[in-house]
Amino acid sequence: MRSSFFSRKCILGLLAGAALAIPAMQAAAQSTYVTKGSKAASEKSCVAETSDIRRNHMDYMKHGRDEVVIDGDRTGQYSLAGCIDCHAAKDASGKYLPVDSEDQFCHSCHAYVAVNPACFQCHRTTPEKRD
Repeated sequence: MRSSFFSRKCILGLLAGAALAIPAMQAAAQSTYVTKGSKAASEKSCVAETSDIRRNHMDYMKHGRDEVVIDGDRTGQYSLAGCIDCHAAKDASGKYLPVDSEDQFCHSCHAYVAVNPACFQCHRTTPEKRD
């Protein structure tokens, strides 16, 4: 009887802890949607609704990849270069910080959802100066 009461108490305590932890985790994640000091921080919206980008950005990038590689079209709405140009933040000296470094845009969201994409094994992590 006593062990049953104790196990119920533990389960209730765990559930209460989870109920309190989830909003705290969501609040922490919401603060990392846009990196301070990035171009995106001064914009009112992204290239699409935020909820759409969160859910579908990998599909957009896959289609964009095909358009670039197969068709040679680098003007797509959902280009990785466009994301980096907008979301990369600068340090105090004005130098771009890599978007995949800790506390930066890509890393913060990917860490939150526990994925480790291989995008930046090949792609730049900072904006490229273009003439």
